[in-house]
This record gives sequence, structure tokens and C-alpha cells, in this order.
Amino acid sequence: MTLDGTNTWVLRAPDAASCVVVDPGPDDEAHLRRVAACGPVDEVLLTHGHPDHSAGARRFAELVGAPVRALDPAHRLGSEGLAGGDVIARAGLEIRVLGTPGHTADSLCFVIGDEAVLTGDTVLGRGTTIVAHPDGRLADYFESLRVLADLPPGTAVLPGHGPELADAGEAARAYLAHRTQRLEQVRAAVAGLGGVATPRQVVEIVYADVDRVLWPAAEWSVRAQLEYLRTHA
Repeated sequence: MTLDGTNTWVLRAPDAASCVVVDPGPDDEAHLRRVAACGPVDEVLLTHGHPDHSAGARRFAELVGAPVRALDPAHRLGSEGLAGGDVIARAGLEIRVLGTPGHTADSLCFVIGDEAVLTGDTVLGRGTTIVAHPDGRLADYFESLRVLADLPPGTAVLPGHGPELADAGEAARAYLAHRTQRLEQVRAAVAGLGGVATPRQVVEIVYADVDRVLWPAAEWSVRAQLEYLRTHA
């Protein structure tokens, strides 16, 4: 589910001495020390609280002496939180925070000018992400993708997993089309099962051509899709 692993991003302007680190990743001492060597670190930002992005944050903060900022108070280390609409002026950069719930309720994206957006798991560098029901909600995810679709053309995607993408708007629109298609497939599967279906039954129909190792993750998204259909009939 993490593709090639979790991407940790080190951000700084060309002439800045310090940096901002986004998503230290899991609690892997060698990795954390390697990232710490890029310091000094002004702040640590979390795109969301899933452990593959945040589990190493406490240890990393010990190594670099910097606060950890996140939307969810459970993952903050320091007095300041983080929320959509915030602007962070650090390391010679202006980083704009977007609230992008959907994958999780606490998901954030970080926009650097018109150049790039760090998307965490909201948009991946390869494939599609899950809506981690019940914390993640499909209605929120649709709205978050629409926000990303409106970013200026050429805004690069720096994702939480996988390679960089050239255009955030293009990627978000492709995600929207894919999610809409999947939703219609789920709707049809439920109808074909007489109007009542378990998430597993839907996965077996809609994701029949997908490697079964991915079915548990697909089931999370199907649960979110079924909830959406119940509340947006």
C-alpha cells in the first residue's frame, strides 16, 4: 500500500540555510538521521496521521529540535496546530495549507507558490489512493479533488508515495473521473445483488480484475462508496 515506500520531502529556497521537512515517515532510525543531516530544520509538517507518514515524527523532533505541526492534535509536538488556510513562511518559502479531507479526515496538502503541491495520500504518484472509511469520507474526497483540480496548470505533484507528477490539476481530474466511474460500478453491483450487498460482495464484482492482495484496501473504499450512496441517493 506504500508503493515504493513513503516519500519524505525536504523543502528550502535555494539561498536558505534551514529547511522544512514534510512527513518524516516511519520510525526508521537510519532514515530519520539521514533526513536530519539536511538540517537545520525549522518545522516538521504532517500531511496526515497514518503511521507510514508520522510514526517517526517524535524521534525526528528529538533529533532536530523542531516542532511537529499537524491537523490532528494527537500528532502535534509543540504549541501550534495546522489547518487549511494557514500560510507557513519558513526556509525562504511561502507554504500554503489546503484542507483536503477524504483519504482521512485530517489530510492536508501543502502548496508552494505555483510550482508544486505536496499531496500526501490524497493524490499518489502511481495508481489511486483509498478512502479510509469511516475516518475518510467520499463526499469530502470529491470536494478535495475539485480544489486540487483548480490549481494553476503546471503545478507539480510531490506525493506521499510514488514518483512526482507534472500537473496536479490533470491528476485530480483523472482521479475524479476514476472515482465517479467506480461509484457507478458499485451502484450497478448493488442493484445486481438485489439492492442489498456487503462490501466484500461488491469488491468481488467491481474489483474482479484487481490483484486479490489489494482487495482489503479496496474494501475500505467500497465501504466509503456505499455510505456515499446511502447519503447522496
